[in-house]
Amino acid sequence: MSPPPSSAAPAELAVLIADSNGMQAQLLTSALRRRSEFRVSTCAIDAPSILQAVASTPAKVIILSLNRSLSIASQFATMRRVHLSHPAVVKILLVESYDRELVVNAFRSGVRGIFCVSDTHFRLLCRCIERVAGGQIWANSEQMSFLLDLVSEVPSLRVLNTRGHSLLTPREEQVVALVAEGLSNRGTARELNLSEHTVKKYLFRIFDKLGISSRVELVLYAVNNGAPLRAEWLVGASSSNSDS
Repeated sequence: MSPPPSSAAPAELAVLIADSNGMQAQLLTSALRRRSEFRVSTCAIDAPSILQAVASTPAKVIILSLNRSLSIASQFATMRRVHLSHPAVVKILLVESYDRELVVNAFRSGVRGIFCVSDTHFRLLCRCIERVAGGQIWANSEQMSFLLDLVSEVPSLRVLNTRGHSLLTPREEQVVALVAEGLSNRGTARELNLSEHTVKKYLFRIFDKLGISSRVELVLYAVNNGAPLRAEWLVGASSSNSDS
């Protein structure tokens, strides 16, 4: 005789809301707590607070509510730090609006889903949480197109001076990125649809701007100056841009 089916309730999904806006966090927490499938906790949207919250009350999902009044770069740095510390905890970015750069940097920082609160229903947020917790990616068709476009485009490494100003043109940044990835002059020329002679001219110009004299120095410069800005990589300009 087979045993009767179990009547045990499914385990609650632990959700941590990281939000600098107290009222918004309170409203979102109250709404989610009305759903029996979630166990919700909250904290401020800074790395120490999030890491402490995860350590004290392990979460399956972290919802990070982006605050436009604060530094976007610092919030992405927080996401990256949390992701590196807890890669198994999935992250959802809650936004009121988005653009291409925000979407790209969000996914580079470890986010697995972007949810726009301005044009979608709360019930859909619940579905987003459940889907992402189950290992899926939550992104609409426009956000996916941003990511797919990025994969097919030539990378570009932003090189900044101490004041945060770009030292190189978009095309020169593309050359630096490809050289740093180990491509030869011929490979770089083929990738950018240029002649080897033109690539050499770009390299001499880059050497002069950065005060270096060899490809080895250029690779080391790119590693030393590019690594802290890994989440800030940009798509380079099209080949029609002029660098003269």
